[in-house]
Amino acid sequence: MRGFCTFISRPLLFLLLHFTLVKCDITDGNAEHLKREHSLMKPYQGVGSSPSSQWDFWGSTLVTSSYVRLTPDERSRQGSIWNTVPVYLKDWEMHVQYKIHGSGKKNLHGDGIAIWYTKERLHPGPVFGNQDHFVGLALFVDTFRNDLHGMDRSFPYIYAIVNNGSLPYDHGNDGRNSELGGCSSEIRNKDHDTYLAIRYSKGRLTVMIDIDDKNEWKECVDIGGVRLPTGYYFGASAATGDLSDNHDIISMKMYQLMVEHTPDEDSLDWTKIEPSVSLLKSPKDNIDDPTGNFRSTPLTGWKVFLLLLCALLGIVVCGVVGAVVFQKRQERNRRFY
Repeated sequence: MRGFCTFISRPLLFLLLHFTLVKCDITDGNAEHLKREHSLMKPYQGVGSSPSSQWDFWGSTLVTSSYVRLTPDERSRQGSIWNTVPVYLKDWEMHVQYKIHGSGKKNLHGDGIAIWYTKERLHPGPVFGNQDHFVGLALFVDTFRNDLHGMDRSFPYIYAIVNNGSLPYDHGNDGRNSELGGCSSEIRNKDHDTYLAIRYSKGRLTVMIDIDDKNEWKECVDIGGVRLPTGYYFGASAATGDLSDNHDIISMKMYQLMVEHTPDEDSLDWTKIEPSVSLLKSPKDNIDDPTGNFRSTPLTGWKVFLLLLCALLGIVVCGVVGAVVFQKRQERNRRFY
């Protein structure tokens, strides 16, 4: 029995280490690595249309002393704010403090906020206030369900998409045909601000969320094999339709991650990399998949624990069956002597 307890404690230890590493993996906001030229913070200096501005805004965006409101709680509005300085960091982490709130009751609000890292900036369009066929990374905080058949996901829903410009955003299916991963999160009408962290390092994209304002990050997206170039721009946009919400950005803080690369990686021209995800099948292979589940979901801590537990139970069952079979054979052999 002691051996059994010792054995089962290993998955638990692995699980604890997993969550500890995930939590520690998100930067603690070290000011030394804060890149102010890519950060939007109160009192929002450097925002405007002057030549020295580091952030431009468009549409219904309103800059106040407390927040940047991309859209008011009114129908048919679009707004965005974009960094004017391209990012030449290979490894980075963006922290976004935001708030979505309005008078709409359950399922009577929309549409949401998008955080962008794209080749082009300030191109209004139908995708949360930005252009379709974008080139780069988009993280959507989607508050309105368009796909009435996709009831396996609850909204608001947060998900990531990488595009090289060849794919249109599928509004009818809420982007699920090209989604890398996501999570449901009740982020509307909170009494406090909500947070998300987007980390890109060594080809791995990780998205963490904090909706309880307790400085405790929870994993939302974690996928490897992601290729993103340097020289792209960060921005945020939002849109409303027949339904609406206030979509507020309180801050966007960019941190440089100090990561070592191989000589081959350092010799690459990172500005020429095409956005892609090597772990996905071609989108053409998934057109006939009604679920859109063309990728394997990342192994979270609980999934790893359950897999290890199932493996342990399988070993125990095999051991018991083997012992019974061995005992039966021994008894049968005794009858022959």
